[in-house]
Amino acid sequence: MRRALSLLLLATAVVGCSKTADPDKVPLSEASPAAPGVMPAATERLAGLVLEHLAASPYVYLRVKTSQGEVWAAVPETKIENGAEVTVFNPMLMTKFESKSLKRTFDEVYFGTLTPAGVAEGGAGDNPHAGVAQTAAVEVGKVEKAAGAEGRTVAETWAQKAMLAGKPVAIRGMVVKFNPAVMGKNWIHLQDGSGDAGKGTNDITVTSMEEVAKGQTVTLKGTLRTNKDFGSGYTYAIIVEDAKIVKN
Repeated sequence: MRRALSLLLLATAVVGCSKTADPDKVPLSEASPAAPGVMPAATERLAGLVLEHLAASPYVYLRVKTSQGEVWAAVPETKIENGAEVTVFNPMLMTKFESKSLKRTFDEVYFGTLTPAGVAEGGAGDNPHAGVAQTAAVEVGKVEKAAGAEGRTVAETWAQKAMLAGKPVAIRGMVVKFNPAVMGKNWIHLQDGSGDAGKGTNDITVTSMEEVAKGQTVTLKGTLRTNKDFGSGYTYAIIVEDAKIVKN
């Protein structure tokens, strides 16, 4: 039985490495298994006793004793004490993660939230890589394209990704998902009524320090990156980074 399980895990790792993250990202469940003694990357939650906590706004880092061993987790900043029982939902494993606030690099740390997904939708600490299907639907009509030479629709951005890689783009669309203060930035999903929902080319992910609201129509200008790898199997075919709000 143990030999069969080992072969299954090996096969899963090989399959996960061979898949292409197109059009959006590779799910965390397809990442290679974590090292023995730590929580597997595909887990939906981890629970245990807080042995140590380190405040580093906008997060608090927790050393948690779980049934499978000790792990580090990072959750949105909150008041918590050693000895508390916690459950971290939707943990995303990051390897060799450097906390500039703590001046420390964690070999492995799980970013998650102490609130289940959907209970406090859009709050800090939600998994930024989660698809928009996990959020309440936002009705998106046809949104006028951003003005200027750098203006692109969502569909055009997907279609021209090779040509636009590393260049500034301006996209006007409706915010269908907003996750603030995750991994030091805000995560925004934009849609403008263009693209193919079945292929995922109707939605684009944007990172920014700007504050926006779900349902808001906004123009964001940033640098288009392709095949952006955040580790743990999360690779974006395209993503607009360091975007700022511009007025049309």
